[in-house]
Amino acid sequence: EVQLVESGGGLVQAGGSLRLSCAVSGITDDSYAVGWFRQVPGKEREGVSCISHTDTKYYADSAKGRFTISSNNAKNMVYLQMSSLKPEDTAVYYCAADSLGSLLSPLGYDYWGQGTQVTVSS
Repeated sequence: EVQLVESGGGLVQAGGSLRLSCAVSGITDDSYAVGWFRQVPGKEREGVSCISHTDTKYYADSAKGRFTISSNNAKNMVYLQMSSLKPEDTAVYYCAADSLGSLLSPLGYDYWGQGTQVTVSS
């Protein structure tokens, strides 16, 4: 059974930092990518960052220069280091796994975690 479990969300002041973690298990395909997405009520889920099976990293414009995606060697842990957080970063953050090369589009991702809330206060 494929599972992705996020952790590390919380409440932080603007300008602060958080590190989100995604524990990935049950995936046997070594060509999958892991992405981070976020969603606020009433809006579509948007891609934040992803790391491909070749360790190529992609970032949304909103994340460039502030967020860093990384993984361990086994790629069963994927992290999103978020710095210089802004109130507009407030959202539920999800990690997901994909084998279709969807990059920052959520449509092709097959497996999703349950999400972790990030709240940035002004």
